Amino acid sequence: MTGKDFLVTIEGEGPVTDVLARDRAAVRAQLATRGAVLLRGFDVGGAEGLAAAVRAAAGEPLSYTEQSSPRSVIQGNVYTSTEYPPQETIPLHTEMSYQKVWPLTLFFHCVEPPSTQGATPLASVRHVHDLIDPAVREEFQRRRWMVVRNYGEDIGLRWRTAFGTDSRAEVERQCAAGDIAAQWSADGDGLRTTAVRDAVHRHPADGSPVWFNHIVIFHDSSLPGEVREALLELYGPGGLPNNSFYGDGGTIPDDVVAHLRQCYRTASTRFDYQRDDLLLVDNMSVAHGREPFTGPRRIAVAMAEPSDAPRV
Repeated sequence: MTGKDFLVTIEGEGPVTDVLARDRAAVRAQLATRGAVLLRGFDVGGAEGLAAAVRAAAGEPLSYTEQSSPRSVIQGNVYTSTEYPPQETIPLHTEMSYQKVWPLTLFFHCVEPPSTQGATPLASVRHVHDLIDPAVREEFQRRRWMVVRNYGEDIGLRWRTAFGTDSRAEVERQCAAGDIAAQWSADGDGLRTTAVRDAVHRHPADGSPVWFNHIVIFHDSSLPGEVREALLELYGPGGLPNNSFYGDGGTIPDDVVAHLRQCYRTASTRFDYQRDDLLLVDNMSVAHGREPFTGPRRIAVAMAEPSDAPRV
């Protein structure tokens, strides 16, 4: 599904787990063909209810590993949405597309809507793929893309937080399993990781090409101007918390990233949250982001269906 007609809304009442148990096949069919399904008017039932809804629709909720942004555990494998300052925009991206394995299905539950803005904008990554200049796309397909991440005491997330362990050996095991090169600082408190990934993938359902990566959101040009300038002066391009390069280590020009960013914008749509909304997203069909907002805005997030699991 391309264009902006990929979000379908299903309205009703009663426990959301009931509708998912009763109409699971229909909801899954809509998710597969459209890319995003908004369940509105139903009772989710808090974190326990969200976890139950995930199980009803897609199986056991997944843990958030090798995290790239600050968030907190609400209960079990239900998390807060990214805890960035409310005035900041989170660029459109596909969840965990910098990893070897990622979730195929995402769940966003509106616990408390914002006073203004605060939408989760969505964009079809099939449409994004088609909008990208073929020469730009071909270069990424040929050279791939590289993610460089730094974990330290003075910049970025701590490696203990990102990898969920105090053990350097466990971090090295996770990195080896994820095809990530790990380099420790001399004192062992800092860690740099490097991984080369594909920019274009094939959707597991229909084989269509999708723009599935973290190139834009990780690129240093997505930082606020003054923050970018200060961090580059202190740490250089390879020392930032996250940065994107071509797969051979070459610099991705700002104008290329600006073009990609505009393709996401062109392909995007939005809706305003209402209390207890439950949004299901096919992670390999639809990218998501976050608008700035005012007011409380509490969104609970869960993920399911690892990409390396056998397809049924």
